Amino acid sequence: MKQTFLVKHAVGGRMFIDSTKQDVSYTIIPFGEGWRFTVSVPWSNNIEELLRLKEELNVFVFREFDDQPTLKTWYYVKDGPVEYDADQSCLTIVADSRIEYYPHEYSV
Repeated sequence: MKQTFLVKHAVGGRMFIDSTKQDVSYTIIPFGEGWRFTVSVPWSNNIEELLRLKEELNVFVFREFDDQPTLKTWYYVKDGPVEYDADQSCLTIVADSRIEYYPHEYSV
């Protein structure tokens, strides 16, 4: 299985993190009623802008399988905390809801 991790600006669609283009390690764990993402990523202007827009973020995880369709999960950050630990070079994002879907079910 191949997995892709994305963090995007919900309004403008700007991509902040794309694991297919950046070498980032990340974890996803259940956290209260939602999910917590931790991402190892160095500080940059891009991360600074992500933090500025932290209330307008979406996180996506795409799981591609050899023997079944790609499963996409769209996580909504809403009011979840988004923080950066400079000492650890670690971004933490908490999302409180998600939608899982198969894109082929929505094609026209």
